[in-house]
Amino acid sequence: MRSITVRGRNAGIAAGLLAVATLTAAAACSTSSQPAHAGGPTTASASASARPAESLKPLLQQALPDVKGKTFTSAVVELPPNASAAPHRHGRAFVYAYVLEGTVRSKLDDKAVTTYHQGENWVEQPGTDHVLTENASQTEPAKLLVVFVSNTGDKLKVNDAKP
Repeated sequence: MRSITVRGRNAGIAAGLLAVATLTAAAACSTSSQPAHAGGPTTASASASARPAESLKPLLQQALPDVKGKTFTSAVVELPPNASAAPHRHGRAFVYAYVLEGTVRSKLDDKAVTTYHQGENWVEQPGTDHVLTENASQTEPAKLLVVFVSNTGDKLKVNDAKP
């Protein structure tokens, strides 16, 4: 019987998530107008500042076969020029975000604002407060591939309460 260390198992899980994220990114960039295994697009409500909001297009949602109570979800988030998302959290989900096109500014918890360009990525630990998400361009759209590993049935995005 083969023994697998925790580090080896975590590396395997990370490699598997990266492989699935790559495949879903390729699917998102394909010419198909309908995402596989997903409903239609949803658009976040506009903020008080009247900036355009992001839209989320689900690609795939599936229960993880060897992790009871966990679900894998991939989606494409589109940010029109000058778009901004309301401050939010992703509950107890682990989140991986990859910039498919454009430039996105992001601020997590009390960390500094970071600018991500096409091909760059970040992760959000469960419970992270996503204080800022915005398209850095006034003229060009931005697009993200976002992968969630969440508790089955949990909402993927919950806007922070307004002060």
